[in-house]
Amino acid sequence: MRIDILTIFPEMFSGPFEESMVKRAREDGKVEIKIHNLRDWSEDKHKSVDDRPYGGGAGMVMRVDVIDRALDDLKLKMKSEKCKVVLMSAKGKNYTQQDAKAYTQLEQLILIAGHYEGVDERVAKFLVDEELRIGDYVLTGGELPAMVVVDSVVRLLPGVLGNEKSVKEESHSEPGYLEYPQYTRPEEYKGWKVPEVLLGGNHAEIEKWRGENSKKEE
Repeated sequence: MRIDILTIFPEMFSGPFEESMVKRAREDGKVEIKIHNLRDWSEDKHKSVDDRPYGGGAGMVMRVDVIDRALDDLKLKMKSEKCKVVLMSAKGKNYTQQDAKAYTQLEQLILIAGHYEGVDERVAKFLVDEELRIGDYVLTGGELPAMVVVDSVVRLLPGVLGNEKSVKEESHSEPGYLEYPQYTRPEEYKGWKVPEVLLGGNHAEIEKWRGENSKKEE
């Protein structure tokens, strides 16, 4: 799988993708992640990617023509039908674990990190497949949400996690499902004890306890 990220702050991504499972997945060839500076597709001498909003108002708006040129180039490099373009936007739909699962079936995922006051609406209407937000709040840009999407998708790719069973049992593996509590050593700490059923080795009772202690969000 290949993930392309369009941003005006490419240096923000150097740390998060050089640690933990994402780093190992890249080294093992499970995923290819490319960070692109959107300014590379600007055609003026100042490398500008934004302009004042029509109708007036505060802030600047990212330009549709610059983004369109960038997307054309990135799609041409892959020429894949299994490609999805996603705009990270505070007014997009809420991102879920089910979206992450669906994205693992793609050959190419292109994420656009919005910035400034927003992005020209023609990007959302004509150039992308989805608009996503990671919560009901506003961030300074789409870079952090893009990192969240990448992390949540990469960990689901085959062979990335050491134990594939953990993906099936973890929280949100099904809509609304919250995983049962987990415990490890020490068996007792400050008077706080591990539930007795987990210590007895009766797997049927353990599975029953875990089923009773997992949750379904309303």
